[in-house]
Amino acid sequence: MFSGIITEIGLIKDISYENNQQKMRIFTKNITDIVVGSSIACAGVCLTATEICKDSNGFVFEVYVSPETLLKTTLKNYRNGSRINLERSLHMGDEIAGHIVQGHVDDTVKIVDIIKDHESTRFYFELNDYLDNFIVQKGSVSLDGTSLTINEVNKNVFGVNVIPHTNDSTTWNEKNINDLVNIEVDMYAKYMRKQLIKLDKK
Repeated sequence: MFSGIITEIGLIKDISYENNQQKMRIFTKNITDIVVGSSIACAGVCLTATEICKDSNGFVFEVYVSPETLLKTTLKNYRNGSRINLERSLHMGDEIAGHIVQGHVDDTVKIVDIIKDHESTRFYFELNDYLDNFIVQKGSVSLDGTSLTINEVNKNVFGVNVIPHTNDSTTWNEKNINDLVNIEVDMYAKYMRKQLIKLDKK
C-alpha cells in the first residue's frame, strides 16, 4: 500500500529479459530500509525487490516485471539511464499524505497538453470510456505513482495541476505532450461502481 507521495527519483541501471519477463536494476539513494521482498512503487507500479546490493552512494535493487505488467504500463518504454519515480510501501502508522494507492495500474493515458499556470504546471490527459467511470472533478488519481487531484473533466480530457515542489521532486518536469503515463484510479470508486452495476442488474 502506498500514498502517492514520491520518495525519490531512482535511476535505472540495467534492463534485461528472462523468460518473457523484464528484469530491472534500479539505483536508490534515499530508500535505505529495503530488504528482499520489499514492495516499491516504480512509476506507480507495485514491484517486489528480489535482490539488493550496496552501491557506493546507496543501493541497487532488482525487480521483475511480468508480461501482464509490461502490457498494461509504461515500464516497457524505460531504458538504461531513465529516471523513475519511486515510493517505499507504507509502514503501519505512517501518514497517508496523498490518498490510498495500491500500485495496481489500470491503464496508460496520453498527455495531450501542458500549460504553465504561474509557478505550477497543468497537465491534460485523454479520457477513454473506461476511465470516464472513475474520473470526477476534485477526485484523486495516481499518475506515474504521484497522488494528484483532478482539477477538471471536459468531455474526453481531464486535467491536474502539478505544483513546483512536485515538479522538482518527481519526473514530471521531464514529461512532454504525447508521452504516456501510468494511471491508477481511486480504489473505492472501482468497488462502488461494481456494486452499482450489480444493483442495476437486479
